[in-house]
Parts: sequence; structure tokens; C-alpha cells
Amino acid sequence: MNQKYRTLFPIAFSILTTATVLSCSQSKGTEKTAESEAKTEATAKAVPVSSESAPATAPDPADIPASRIADAATILSRKQVPILCYHQVREWRPKDSENARSYIMPVQVFKDQIKMLADSGYHSISPDQLYAYLTTGAALPPKPVMLTFDDGDLEQYELAAPLLEKHGFKGVFFIMTASIGRRGYQHYMDKQQIKDLADRGHTIGCHTWDHHNVKKYQGEDWKTQIEEPTKKLETITGKPIRHFAYPFGLWNHEATVELKKRGYLSAFQLAEKKRDEENPLLSVRRIIASGYWSPRTLHNNMQNSFK
Repeated sequence: MNQKYRTLFPIAFSILTTATVLSCSQSKGTEKTAESEAKTEATAKAVPVSSESAPATAPDPADIPASRIADAATILSRKQVPILCYHQVREWRPKDSENARSYIMPVQVFKDQIKMLADSGYHSISPDQLYAYLTTGAALPPKPVMLTFDDGDLEQYELAAPLLEKHGFKGVFFIMTASIGRRGYQHYMDKQQIKDLADRGHTIGCHTWDHHNVKKYQGEDWKTQIEEPTKKLETITGKPIRHFAYPFGLWNHEATVELKKRGYLSAFQLAEKKRDEENPLLSVRRIIASGYWSPRTLHNNMQNSFK
């Protein structure tokens, strides 16, 4: 990992983690009566729920006709689904700073958080399911949640994925391709492990080549950081790569346009309330699940942030 990334990573995430406690703003303006307004808002914010207890299966996004895809305003009006972002799942080390520990998840803390989600009746969903819900209003399973993991750390494969599967959950793993197979202070998944996750039903997404801020891309950066990593991950998994996570959660309108040009269906930021009004699917919100949070604190933040 380059020194710039090592330096920026704890600073950026200390800022972004603080933002996870902020609740999503609601915007409603209408001249209807109070009773009508309440009914309209409740309808707009309700998540269509599958009558089945098992998670719903999303249609292949490629099979959804363009005529069925909602406009940006409709997508923005839909109730947000809680999306959690995890990074390293390991015990804290003496050298880990206080800021770094906010996104390093001790194993027992992670186990307790995932058990809380399972015991509370949550069902994990995939980005394809989220896409179908946001674009067509397709039903989701009861109490949907998306569990995402950034960077491709080895413990996500060895510890996190088996625990998810124990509770019937699937995860979304956003891979930084510069680190595939790397072993050092921090170990990363190799190609076979990434393919194995995809074969087991988890989703593989792109997290750039080496974690550079997309707001600073120029010229060939889009090829180096987006196009080539996408092709590499498609070769590894044998599946299309349709979903992206912004390094540090940082994004701008230009990035949404460039990702859309390259066939991406969704892209995930962090806790910033702002969404792209033209390409809302490419600025979907997540919150970092902090290593300091008890299960109750996690649940409270999920309820407060996603409305």
C-alpha cells in the first residue's frame, strides 16, 4: 500500500465515522391538507416487503426494461435501506490509533453486531436487489439491510464471510485490486478467495486500483483506477462487476457521470446526506459500523440515519 493511502486512510475515516451518527434529512413540501400529506409521505417512504420470510430474489438488472426504470426524483423519494460498511475485522493492535479503531472491528464486537441483526429479524440484500427496489419499486425481504466490506482484507474472507453465512446473510465485498494477494502488516484476499466468495453467492464490487480519491481523477486515471480493475475482477469472478464503492466515501457529480458511462449501476458513498440529483443510484449512502459500537448503538444509528 502506498504511503499516501496509509496517511490518508485514518484521517479520512475519522471524519466520516463522525458523520455516521447524523440522520438523513427529509424533504417534503406540499399544499395538501395535513391528513393527505401524512398519507402521501407514508406511502412514498414505505419499503415494499415480500410476503416470503426468505430474502427476495432480484431480477437481473440487465433484464429490466429502460421503460420501467424510475426517474431520479422517484428514486430519491424512496425510503433508504440501511447499508453498513465494514473494513478490517481483527483485534486492535497497540499501534492502532484511536481513529483507526473506529473502523477496525474486533472479532467479538463483529459477532455481536451480526447476531443482533439476525436476532432482530433482518435479511441481507444484494446491490442487485437494492437496484431493483430503487428503480422499479420491487419488493424487498422484511427488515432489509446491506452488509458491505471495503478493501478486500483477508479476515473478511476467513472470519466475516463464514459468520455471515452462519446467520443466512450474504455480503458485498468491494475489492481494491492493487492489494490482491498482498501479504504484510495487513493481509489481503487472493484471486481464488475472491472467486470463492462470488461462487458462494456474495457480491464482488470494485473499490478502485489503489484507493485514490475519485474527485482528483484526470485523464488516464479513469482507465487505471476504474476500467482496468473492473476487467480484472470480471476475469477473476467470471461475473459482471456492476457496483462500486468510493474510496473514503468521497464523490462528486463528475464521478457519477464517469461511472455511469462505464456501465456501473450503483455506487456507494458514506454518511453524507447529499445525493446526486441526476444520478442518485451512483451516490447511495452507507454508514461505517464502528468498532466502538455495541449492538444497541449500531441499531440506533441504523434507525436514525436511514429514513
